Amino acid sequence: MKKIAKLLSLALALCLCLALFAGCGSAPAGEGDAAPPDDAAVTDTAADAEGEGDAAPTEPGGTLIMATNAEFPPYEFYENGEVVGIDAEIAAAIAEKLGMTLEISDMDFSAIIAAVQSGKADMGMAGMTVTEDRLQSVDFSTSYATGIQSIIVPEGSPITSVDDLFAEGANYTVGVQQDTTGDIYATGDIADAGLGTVERYNKGADAVQALKTGKVDCVIIDNQPAKAYVAANEGLTILDTAYAEEDYAICFAKENTELSAAVDAALQELIADGTVQSILDKYIVAD
Repeated sequence: MKKIAKLLSLALALCLCLALFAGCGSAPAGEGDAAPPDDAAVTDTAADAEGEGDAAPTEPGGTLIMATNAEFPPYEFYENGEVVGIDAEIAAAIAEKLGMTLEISDMDFSAIIAAVQSGKADMGMAGMTVTEDRLQSVDFSTSYATGIQSIIVPEGSPITSVDDLFAEGANYTVGVQQDTTGDIYATGDIADAGLGTVERYNKGADAVQALKTGKVDCVIIDNQPAKAYVAANEGLTILDTAYAEEDYAICFAKENTELSAAVDAALQELIADGTVQSILDKYIVAD
């Protein structure tokens, strides 16, 4: 009987140990089957970030950033601390059509295309002419205005027409705003042809100041700002003959096709309904 009792005691002890061992190896109900919470949170956050990054560039409520050079009246200039003018108003009308908020970023004209290409700006709008060289770097919208390159000279200047710049023996110094079409034309037609020298300035106003002080013989610049500069500076005049005619348009990064298509569609609607013309008429009075 003692042997049987000992065997029963050993059996009970063994069962107790096995029960304790099983209890120690088990997780509380539910925890053992759950995925690690940290991993799940990281995955969800990444997915959310991806969704935000893929948002359409013209999504209503977004910001439309326009790069410009606010030294180009009446297309863009400062008034009471804000950039105003033809381009600013057309861009605001486009942003309104797209349900977006317009933000204008003022910079050197020569920096606009780089800002658009790098994504710092969504579009460039600065009385910018469509040229073959620029088409290699950016895409352009439908043209919304026609510009004329004019020549500013001091009153009594020996330069009385465009032809004088190309006359035999001509050797004039021409002032231009850097990287504008005035710069492009003067460099190709005059400097490269050995007919004179081109002096480049960051602002059109600086080129006009150089003209007033005799550092340059003439300034080639768009007609509308030329009128503003001549009106503000006694003793200067604009030649009757235009240097060149050109079309203004909005530039976009080549890969930004969705945005460029949306902006261009809005622009064409604004041209068709007369909004663009009314803005042009507000700032440009026919001679």
